[in-house]
Amino acid sequence: MEREYIRGGVIHNSGNSVVYKTGGWRVFKPIIDQSRCNSCKLCYWYCPDSSVIWEKDNVAINYEYCKGCGICAYECPSDAIEMEREKL
Repeated sequence: MEREYIRGGVIHNSGNSVVYKTGGWRVFKPIIDQSRCNSCKLCYWYCPDSSVIWEKDNVAINYEYCKGCGICAYECPSDAIEMEREKL
């Protein structure tokens, strides 16, 4: 099946981050301090790319899909997530 790509690179399908690994063009990435995390799961609920992963009571980021938007860090009430510039 041949895919039709839309001019300008816009993908109109909902949930496109599950199909397209978009983490390759990220400038900042979220770093989680597990000792400060209170397991509120706001980062999980607000992440537009579903790249926040919960394993038992620990949170992790799937960097293959994370675009580095910073919404998780902005919504974190305990400031457990810090955005760090990607290294070249």
